[in-house]
Amino acid sequence: MRLALGISYLGQAYQGWQSQPSGQTVQDNLEAALATFATRPVSTICAGRTDAGVHGLMQVVHFDTEIVREPVSWVRGTNTFLPPDIAVQWAQIVPDDFHARNSATARRYSYVLLESPVRPSLEAGRAGWVFRPLDGEAMRAAALYLLGEHDFTSFRASSCQALSPVKSMRQITLTRRGDYWRFDFEASAFLHHMIRNIMGCLVRIGQGSQCPDWMGEVLAARSRDAAAPTFSPDGLYFLGPVYDPRWGLPTRTPAYDWLP
Repeated sequence: MRLALGISYLGQAYQGWQSQPSGQTVQDNLEAALATFATRPVSTICAGRTDAGVHGLMQVVHFDTEIVREPVSWVRGTNTFLPPDIAVQWAQIVPDDFHARNSATARRYSYVLLESPVRPSLEAGRAGWVFRPLDGEAMRAAALYLLGEHDFTSFRASSCQALSPVKSMRQITLTRRGDYWRFDFEASAFLHHMIRNIMGCLVRIGQGSQCPDWMGEVLAARSRDAAAPTFSPDGLYFLGPVYDPRWGLPTRTPAYDWLP
């Protein structure tokens, strides 16, 4: 039997999603909890790995098991053994040909950014921060250069293991509520540090250090040296993968309503 789970987590305390020898990752904690509940080892495959400090509103994983239990039992039973900052939101039996990563047609992220002369306190680790005012129209104009299929080498970390830097950026939207900016990204897939590197460029443009056209120059350069430094992971949230409706999987969790 193949089971899919939707997971939410705060990334502050973890060294990213992917299992590490230290055991201090979200995957390590999830698989330990699943193994305790199932009384046997469980190996999961996720929709998209997240970096240290990055949060997940709906990470999706799948695994195969011979244990037959109701989906709600997998949710409540696994959560019993998880730390308070990781929680299974839903569980669903899926066909054997479903694959959390390969069945996804797109991935979505949001970046929450506080514009304030004073650093975050309650939002520490959960929102990025700038103390200089941002020009929303300039950032929106710059974001247009990134839409469509491009070689995103300029926004790719040196440690990125993706086979190709060519990705299709389907949507970028910027909204503001009070002192909080929200940047939403949807693409076929993302490179390692891609959004954080894009955010570094958008912030530089928003603060007037570069003009919107500079984003096009950075993209065309296909060189990491052309872009701004990697921005903080604090405000980055993995909203989750996009699947064909035929799989019948949830598209959101209650945490979506928590973001500005």
